[in-house]
Amino acid sequence: MPEEFSWDQSLIHRIRDQVDYIVEAFAEQGITDTFGQRRSVTVKVVDARDGGIEYMYAEGQLLARDEYLQAVLDIVRGQLDRDGDRSRSADRPSDRELFVLERVVPGVTLVTLLPQGTQQAPPPVLPIIEQADQILGPGNVTPDHVLTVTPAGPCPATEPEPAYFGTEPYPSVCHENSGAGIVVFVADTGLLEHAEHHHPWLRGVRRALNPDGSVQPPDPDRTPDGKWIPPYCGHGTFVAGEVRCLAPQADVIVANIFAVAGSTLEHDLVQQLDQALSLGVDVFNLSIACGTRDQLTSLGFDGFQQRLNQYKGVVCIVAAGNNASKVPTYPAALAGMVSVGALGADWRGRARFSNYGGWVDVYAPGRDLVNAFASGTYVCHDAPYVDDKRHFHGMAKWSGTSFSTPLVTGMVAARMSRTGETGPEAAAALLNEARAQAIPGVGAVLLPPGGPIGPV
Repeated sequence: MPEEFSWDQSLIHRIRDQVDYIVEAFAEQGITDTFGQRRSVTVKVVDARDGGIEYMYAEGQLLARDEYLQAVLDIVRGQLDRDGDRSRSADRPSDRELFVLERVVPGVTLVTLLPQGTQQAPPPVLPIIEQADQILGPGNVTPDHVLTVTPAGPCPATEPEPAYFGTEPYPSVCHENSGAGIVVFVADTGLLEHAEHHHPWLRGVRRALNPDGSVQPPDPDRTPDGKWIPPYCGHGTFVAGEVRCLAPQADVIVANIFAVAGSTLEHDLVQQLDQALSLGVDVFNLSIACGTRDQLTSLGFDGFQQRLNQYKGVVCIVAAGNNASKVPTYPAALAGMVSVGALGADWRGRARFSNYGGWVDVYAPGRDLVNAFASGTYVCHDAPYVDDKRHFHGMAKWSGTSFSTPLVTGMVAARMSRTGETGPEAAAALLNEARAQAIPGVGAVLLPPGGPIGPV
C-alpha cells in the first residue's frame, strides 16, 4: 500500500474518532443556555466527499444577519407550520413557543428553535437554511458551527509526546524581545493549575474572568476518575507558553472557552471574544478552525470582524488547521485575519499535516515544538499508538498549526512593544518580511530566533 494513501486513510480514521468523541461530549456535558440552564447539545456531522468531515454544527440553532432576521423568522414560522401540519391560525404557536433570539455580536443574532409538540429534539435547521439561501442569498443564514482547537478534522496534528523534565522550551525564551505593555488574549482550553509556578516563562500569565468577575477555573489535568490526563488538556498552557517565549513580558490572558472536548459553539466563542475587547486586548491568538457549510463564511466571525474594525489597533492571529487540505477553514480564511500554516521540523518545507493555499498568509515552525504541559499519564487515542501510556513531567513535544500560530502571535507582540506599531501594523510589517524570505513551493515564512534542532 503506498505511503501517501495509507497516511491519508489514517488521517480520516483519526478525524472520525475525534468527531465521535466531540459529539458524545456535547451530548453528555452540554452547554449553559440563554436561561442559565445546562442543556444537552445535539451535534450533527456533515461528511465530506473524501470520507472526512466537511463541518459540524449544533442542531436547532442558526445564525442570521440582523438585516434579514425578520425574513428568516418568517421562514422559520412557515417551515414549522408545515412540519406540524397546522392549517388553522388558531393552532399556530406563538413566537415564544417556536424560538429564542439572542444577540451574538452587533449585526448577528442566534435563533434557537424549540422542540415542538411531543418532540424532545429541536427541529432540523438545514431545511430552513437551504430555503433562506434561495430567498435571501447564500451566507446570510448559517449553522451554529462547532469549532475545535487545532483541528485535523478536528484534532491536533499529533498527540503530545513526553519531553524530559527540565528541558528548555523550543523555540527558547527570547529575552531581547520584551512584549511589554502588549495584551494578548489566548482563547483556548484554559491554563493548568500552578503552571505559572512550575515554568518561569509563564509567570504573570493570568486566567480570564467569568462574566460575574470570578476567575475561570484551571484547565482540568485529570479525567473525572482522577487517573489520566484527558484529551486536549494542556493545550492552552502550551500555546500561552509559546507566546511568552517570543514575548516574555507580554500580558497574556488565557480563557477556558473550549471546555467541551476541546470544542465550543461558534456563537459562544464569538460572544466571549467580543466581551474580551473591553480588556484592552491588542492581539487575539485563536488556535482553532472549522470547516463551514458549503465553504461559506463563518457568520459569527463576520460579525466579530466588523467589531474589530471599530477597535483601532487590534489583530487576530489564527491557525489554518491540520487537514493537509487546500480547502479554507474559518475564521482563518476571513479577510482581516492573519492565517498561519505550519513548517516541518527542518523549517524549510511545509509540514505534511498543514493546510495550505492562497488563503494562508504565512508559515511558521509547527513540528516537534516543546513547551509547558501537564504532569501525569496520558493514554493515546490515535493509531498506531492506541492505548499506549505516556508519562509526562510538565513538558511536552507537540505538533500542529495550533502551535505555529502562537509563535507568530509572540513575534507580533514583541514587534509592537519594540516599534510602537499597532497590531495590524506590526503584523503587516512581519508579513512583508515573511514574503521577502518566502520558500518556493511553500509561501511566506516567519522564523523565530535560532534554528531547527534534532528531535528532543
